[in-house]
Amino acid sequence: MKPKILIADDTRTSRMMMTAAIGADVKESHDIIYAVDGEEAVQQFMDNQPALSFFDLTMPKMNGMEALERILKSHPKAKIVIVTADTQKSTHDKALQLGAIDFINKPISADKIARKMSIWL
Repeated sequence: MKPKILIADDTRTSRMMMTAAIGADVKESHDIIYAVDGEEAVQQFMDNQPALSFFDLTMPKMNGMEALERILKSHPKAKIVIVTADTQKSTHDKALQLGAIDFINKPISADKIARKMSIWL
């Protein structure tokens, strides 16, 4: 069974853009799974234990920060990247303080993701 990458975003277009930004080599060696809200992101994480997760900050039912906190309580070594259009430094700092391994501003680019994949995985 291949390791998994979880992409959690309430917008289908954003999920597909993130999937496209992940390099072909990573897609060959990992299964990509999805969540459309924060609650589903937590459930998908618990069920699948992904090697890496990308959480949109603004999602229904539970935002990305809340999902991050909930997961890290029981899985402190989880690798979760917050992805958002929010460019405020305070948001960035809070995500890292809560335990996110990185913070990416939208719009995402394949180059930005590719440069960091080897660090994250």
